[in-house]
Amino acid sequence: MRIRTLILLIALGAIAIFAALNWSAFTTSTTLSLGITDFQAPLGLIMLIAIAVLTALFLVFIITLQTTVLLETRRQTRELQTARTLAEQAEASRYSELRLYIDGELQKLDVRNQASVAATTACLDRIEREVRTAIDESGNSLAALIAELDDRIARSNRTG
Repeated sequence: MRIRTLILLIALGAIAIFAALNWSAFTTSTTLSLGITDFQAPLGLIMLIAIAVLTALFLVFIITLQTTVLLETRRQTRELQTARTLAEQAEASRYSELRLYIDGELQKLDVRNQASVAATTACLDRIEREVRTAIDESGNSLAALIAELDDRIARSNRTG
């Protein structure tokens, strides 16, 4: 229980005990004036009723205020939930857009990579053909030189 509520209950209890102890004084009639007329009534009882009415009005005000705050809190909670849902949907949309973008970029990189591999393979094939041609030409030149040396050796053996 909050301290304010406890203090309020203690004050109302004190008033109730005070009224019970002094009930004869509360119910004693006296002349009261309203400004334009005078009448006989128990002043203590009228004041006690006024306190009870003010307390009841105060309780109605507090209940109304609490109800208004509770309804406002629920409304704000619904708005926050709606905003949270929208934010989560937007985030999911951004993630899916990012995933699509990354997939597109990866596909572009794959195409570039395949083109690069194809270009590299073509270049290696061309170099391989050139090397084979150079080897064949070197082999032919070497064979021709060996054949010429064989001819010279054979001629020198015949002349010698």
